[in-house]
Amino acid sequence: MLEINADQQDYWANSPGGQKWITLEDQLDAALGPVLDLVLNHAQLRSGERVLDIGCGTGASLLAAAQQVGPEGHVMGADISAPFVDRALARAQAAGMAHVSARVVDAQTEAFEADSVDAIISRFGVMFFEDSVAAFANMAKALRPGGRMVFAAWGQLRNNPWFLVPHLAAVERLGQPPKTDRNAPGPLAFHDLDRVQGMFQAAGLLVQAQAETVQLTPAGGIDGAASLCMKVGPAVRTIAHFDGTAEDEAAIQDAVKARFVGLSTDDPFHLPAEINLFHATKER
Repeated sequence: MLEINADQQDYWANSPGGQKWITLEDQLDAALGPVLDLVLNHAQLRSGERVLDIGCGTGASLLAAAQQVGPEGHVMGADISAPFVDRALARAQAAGMAHVSARVVDAQTEAFEADSVDAIISRFGVMFFEDSVAAFANMAKALRPGGRMVFAAWGQLRNNPWFLVPHLAAVERLGQPPKTDRNAPGPLAFHDLDRVQGMFQAAGLLVQAQAETVQLTPAGGIDGAASLCMKVGPAVRTIAHFDGTAEDEAAIQDAVKARFVGLSTDDPFHLPAEINLFHATKER
């Protein structure tokens, strides 16, 4: 059943914004690779384990988890977008990973098999539920005794230049679009650690949460990073709202590049990011 989060399903499956995550797969996998490493380092997956990957997207996390559990284990991807699931399955087949599966499901309502997995992981896949408490409680039913959840979400906007720099550049060029509730379902919905800890607790889970700093690694240096920011993220939304021109886009991209130069001179180029990491278990 996908009716509860129908708007999210429609966006990720049918909108141009959702489709970009397929066409830009290689670039996004490269940029966000360190966040996936963070999740897997904390999940400590072991050979033979069964894993549920929430919001598996086009499959990067699915394949990485499958490598860790080996052919004796199994990883099931769950995503609300049918095109993402199709792409993830194609990647698994190309990699010869028969111990990988994926399904189009809404993790808030899906009747997961009880006590069926050792771990549930997610890289940026849990910030979009209409009712996060209900979603966490529903997912927890799938955990075996002693199982664990490890989820990563974006932290505070001010500590994430990946979002902040394009946002400021676009606003300075075109103006401020209508304010939105940052706690509403969306990329930054889990920026408030205390608030999200309360959601886990309300779902009957024991949770530890901390903000971690990682270095994003966009391909193509500063030019590549600035170009990618013009294809996904807040600048895209602001440009669309104000019907920005090609000249506006070029000016905003130049402003993003200038700000990125001041943030990192490393080779290869990287961007600091604040990631909120949640590690949860069921109460005994």
